[in-house]
Amino acid sequence: MTQVRSARPAGPRRLWVDPLVRQPWWHGVLIATTSVGVAVLVRHSLEASWHFYFLPLLPAVMATALLAGRWSVALAIGLAVVANVMQVRGVSDQDIAVNSILFALISWGIAEVCQRLTQALRQSGRISHDLFVREAVLDTILTSAPIVTLDRQGHIRRITPVAAELLAVAPDAAANRPFSAFVSGFDPALLDKVGKGGILDPPPPRRWTAARPDGSVASLIIRADILPDDIEPEHAVLSLADQTQAEAVKDRGHDLALHLKRTWRLNSLGEMAATLAHELNQPLGAATVYLQAGRNALKQTGVEDDNAAEAFQLATSQLLRAGEIIRRMRDQITTGAHDLAEQRVSCLVEELAPVFTMISRDADVAIRLDIQDEDDHVLIDRIQIQQALSNLVRNAVEAVSNQHEGLVAVIGRSVQGQGYELTVEDNGPGIPKDRLDVLFQPMMTTKAGGMGLGLSVTRSIIESHGGQIIVGRSASGGASFSFRLPPITEFEAA
Repeated sequence: MTQVRSARPAGPRRLWVDPLVRQPWWHGVLIATTSVGVAVLVRHSLEASWHFYFLPLLPAVMATALLAGRWSVALAIGLAVVANVMQVRGVSDQDIAVNSILFALISWGIAEVCQRLTQALRQSGRISHDLFVREAVLDTILTSAPIVTLDRQGHIRRITPVAAELLAVAPDAAANRPFSAFVSGFDPALLDKVGKGGILDPPPPRRWTAARPDGSVASLIIRADILPDDIEPEHAVLSLADQTQAEAVKDRGHDLALHLKRTWRLNSLGEMAATLAHELNQPLGAATVYLQAGRNALKQTGVEDDNAAEAFQLATSQLLRAGEIIRRMRDQITTGAHDLAEQRVSCLVEELAPVFTMISRDADVAIRLDIQDEDDHVLIDRIQIQQALSNLVRNAVEAVSNQHEGLVAVIGRSVQGQGYELTVEDNGPGIPKDRLDVLFQPMMTTKAGGMGLGLSVTRSIIESHGGQIIVGRSASGGASFSFRLPPITEFEAA
């Protein structure tokens, strides 16, 4: 038998009712008079064949004792004595008196036996009723509770429907199967610890899990108790509790706490960025002036050559670009505005070529530019798009920096009527699937010393231009990041 039977009986069953509870007084009188009357008629009918005295009246007393109380028995004995005295003829008064007394004593003794028998029957009825109620309650509790009983080998002997539903298995299919087939990490040897007063400890990661046939996993709490040895083959009772929803709520709470922590850090970074944008403009401007003054001083001494002049020019342009980035950052933080203007993508990338050259030389990674200069007019914030493109190139270079013959390609193509598409791809290991969901989340990074803001800022810039970053796999098996820039409409061109 694999399933605890239901609390509802198989057929209609009436509860026991005590027949002598709260009987009216006339009920006992009616029983006594009727019993004695019937006995008198029987005695009278038998007088023709034999002479009887009190013997036919004895069943009347017994019937009264079985159906009524003691005072009704006394009434029946009195009526029987009177009826017998009225019917007896030719017997002395002494014999009648002696026989009446003997009848009364014997009848009362038999009545007492009948009364005790009745009490025993009533007690048996009450016990049967109590047992039925308790059985019904226990059946209801067991039917509604996830309970499993095991033998000493850890095989399932009995399982309730709720437990079978929790394990997503039919009760009959679970019978005589190892419990470890449904709950991973369960070992029948763990029950020995429970028998010594211990608890059933789950294996790492400190939780019981049940793998269901549909592929889902249920988190469980299992409590065990050991049965007495004389209840073989059952050895242990396991009480199961589903913790799947509780674990999900706990995980959501943990994720929410992390999200709130990241939000607080981003807010702090926003305040810091606004302060830095304000404070760094002045030293950057001063550095530009000093570079220009240094260049003029070299010219006056006649020492400056073409290489030095180019270096001074590149340093000055990068300082000016840094100052422009900081100014745009401050404007975006304070007002959220963009400085949109018509730009050519080929010119934008050409301005970044010296930066890409330095990145390539420092990391020993080749950076290939393949930019189509036809139909490359777009409406963008030049500085922000350059910042986004630089972030993607730096990430790609870092991904292949430890790889032999690492290569990063920046590809630009015009998409007829839909703008201009830029793609940054590499021949590195690519992006794992489990990282795609958190790739653009701020404060998420795998780099030592990284802040996890590069891709987050890049996506914000692209989305603020009405675009979307698409992550894929390059032809060489590495990562690929692409986005489209909005075209110049006829109205905007006018």
